[in-house]
Amino acid sequence: MRRTGVSASALHFYERRGLVISERTSRNQRIYARHMLRRIFLILVAKRLGIPLTDVARIFAKLPTDHAPTHKDWQYVSRIWKRQLEDRRRQIEALEYELTGCIGCGCLSMKACSLLNADDNLQERGPGPVRIQEHLLPPKT
Repeated sequence: MRRTGVSASALHFYERRGLVISERTSRNQRIYARHMLRRIFLILVAKRLGIPLTDVARIFAKLPTDHAPTHKDWQYVSRIWKRQLEDRRRQIEALEYELTGCIGCGCLSMKACSLLNADDNLQERGPGPVRIQEHLLPPKT
């Protein structure tokens, strides 16, 4: 706990979610292997970037838990994470473009505005700001 700067309750939460695994000392205290400390640090970075823990768990599921991941393991995982971060960056840039245009326009046209969905006419296409979501989300494959 001291080494990570993370509260004991957070570490327990990460364990319950299967993100990290601890071992027990003879006094029943949790200890974390060095490769688990790296996972904890990556969790902290992911949180700072707004990456959901479910995404982190999906990535960590591809790594061994009983020993330190190899360089090849980390390369594989980093390629997956890089693609996800690139997709997220494109989504953020598209949202920035949409919001800048809308706020700059100032009209809030009920027919043309990407943010509004007057009378919920787009409900069959899904909840929320459907027009923006369609531009932000990668196509379903």
